[in-house]
Amino acid sequence: MPRVVGVAIVRLLTWADGMYCFDTDVLSAVLRRDPPLHLIRRLAQLPPTDQATTTINLGELLYGAAKRGSERLARRAREVVSSAAVVLPFDADAAEVYGPLRARLEREGRRLDEPDLRIASIALSRGLVVVTGNVRHFARVPGLEVENWLAGEQR
Repeated sequence: MPRVVGVAIVRLLTWADGMYCFDTDVLSAVLRRDPPLHLIRRLAQLPPTDQATTTINLGELLYGAAKRGSERLARRAREVVSSAAVVLPFDADAAEVYGPLRARLEREGRRLDEPDLRIASIALSRGLVVVTGNVRHFARVPGLEVENWLAGEQR
């Protein structure tokens, strides 16, 4: 029985410009009791067909919920993720990007944490913009377009 209902998992080589892949920190911000208003407004302006995330991000959200022992949070995470047009897998196209990218970053002394490296590989393989507050991490990846929609967030 699938745990995420209504989420399409697709395998595409490239996507049109304007497609966004939301990182875990952005999804987590949406899950807050009082999510940042500027983020909610920005998301509301973006058609669901231009919104994506990855199975890696979903796994990170579910890990966080399990660590806290909160099935309610896990349920809410699934709801938020299912509102995106697609949840993208780490597939053969992403693997083709991943191998040479990981070797290059290691050779240049610019290692990236495994989950971020996989997310970047998925985004690069499909020509997506990664939306994250962790710009410094993803900026190490050559050719990856990154936007920070959490900047200016009031806490």
